[in-house]
Amino acid sequence: MNNNQHRCNNNTPKNNSDYSKHTIVPNDYGPNPFVINIEEATLQNKYFRTALWTGNYLQLTLMSIKPKEDIGLEIHPDLDQFLRVEQGQGIIMMGNNKNNLNFKKRVYDNSAIIIPAGTWHNLINTGCVPLKLYSIYAPPQHPFGTVHVTKEDEKEHN
Repeated sequence: MNNNQHRCNNNTPKNNSDYSKHTIVPNDYGPNPFVINIEEATLQNKYFRTALWTGNYLQLTLMSIKPKEDIGLEIHPDLDQFLRVEQGQGIIMMGNNKNNLNFKKRVYDNSAIIIPAGTWHNLINTGCVPLKLYSIYAPPQHPFGTVHVTKEDEKEHN
């Protein structure tokens, strides 16, 4: 057997059940090495925003946006952002001017969204269930350990 082949045995898990047995504790696990079932963590998250991992050059947050709520119109001048929707549906709007968000797309489960630095954007939940997503900021956007239980909590901390 060469180095590129792996021998499997009957003890190899057939699915990710090892991960789903555990409730994810909202905590910032950075900057230590970290592995998690990101889908399970995202679906379990009940907070508007939770920093799950913060390092020097990247940050992973979980978000839960209530029906008819939005992230809020914002811009990150010096960082790129990646969003992945795990549950729900919405509309992402982006543009170079906050009064002209000319890029609009429907998003839903498994959608990946790339927001370039310096782009105005907002994500609106248009569905009947919480919009569950995770966001990767590079570099980090929020302080280590950030938890915003509700959208109003975020406003109070800014």
